[in-house]
Amino acid sequence: MERPLLLHMNGGEGERSYANNSSVQRKIMLRAKATLEETITRLYCHSSPNCMKVADLGCSVGPNTLGVMSNIIDLVDAACVRLNSEPPTFQFYLNDLFGNDFNTIFKSLPDFYTKLMQDKGHKFGSCFVNATPGSFYGRLFPTNSIDLFHSASSLHWLSQDPFLGLSNEALNKGNCHLDSRSPPSVYTTYLKQFQKDFELFLKSRWEELVAGGAMVLVLLTKTETPRRSIWEAISLTLTDMLLEGLIEEEKLDSFNIPIYEPTIEEIRHVIREEGSFFIQELETVIVPWDEGRNEDDDENVRAQFIVRYTRAVMEPLLSANFGAKVMNEFFIRFQKKIVQLMQVEKLEYANLVISLTKIT
Repeated sequence: MERPLLLHMNGGEGERSYANNSSVQRKIMLRAKATLEETITRLYCHSSPNCMKVADLGCSVGPNTLGVMSNIIDLVDAACVRLNSEPPTFQFYLNDLFGNDFNTIFKSLPDFYTKLMQDKGHKFGSCFVNATPGSFYGRLFPTNSIDLFHSASSLHWLSQDPFLGLSNEALNKGNCHLDSRSPPSVYTTYLKQFQKDFELFLKSRWEELVAGGAMVLVLLTKTETPRRSIWEAISLTLTDMLLEGLIEEEKLDSFNIPIYEPTIEEIRHVIREEGSFFIQELETVIVPWDEGRNEDDDENVRAQFIVRYTRAVMEPLLSANFGAKVMNEFFIRFQKKIVQLMQVEKLEYANLVISLTKIT
């Protein structure tokens, strides 16, 4: 039986929380807003549901979660005005794995509802919000029940360590992700896990979407222009700590970051082979690792910004494998590694924005 991936971001609203260190993810989501608008307009031209049911997959915690709901309400409202139709009731389903900090999300809902009423008055329908914990690599909702799926900065996460249960775990010895030193067999193992996961994701969403339903997905991608991944920087830092005896070799060899950044062609191939969706739009968005920071900022300041949001995402996973005692030392070294890399190369994320429509 496969072991589930117990992944979650740093919860709460403290200094190291994901809620307070996710501005880069928010910037990426805003870059995808035009695609979301076009998708909602197409959806409303096909049908005007009395109750608009939307699921945000991999919602995590913090202002980005509420921002997704606000954006969708605004875009649906604008579509209703253009089409001279009544605004719907909204039903939002916030999905993430069981370890996600749903409590912090729901504590912030009263302020969200107050602001919504201030902005919209009585010109929009009721808005209901539910939590739907569980892996999106499988069924989450009843058949033909959801109008729109949204997922940002989530689908590059795999359902499990790609080497779990395989006899060739040592193939990635000394590394915890893909990099220039990884043999082809490591790439193949990661790719096969991604293909298996993404195919299951598509099958599950097809079952759950209404006729004409749609999805907007945003995930990290690999482009023809080579770019260093932040996961490789993490791997390099861990390798340095191993060489100095600060972490155990067995722990590093058994740890593989469960993330795969597919190429556009790899994405297209799975969608085409699975056959349940039509690609409406597909766009690549490039964002610097230190997006939002002033270019005149000192390198250490910019690197510290990168470390804060990386820690908010990766600390629970790293701590579970290497122990909480080495986390401060790891992130001090990680910041130094980022500064070194900044001095010799441009550090950027490539993100794929996809709009899909259910084929019926």
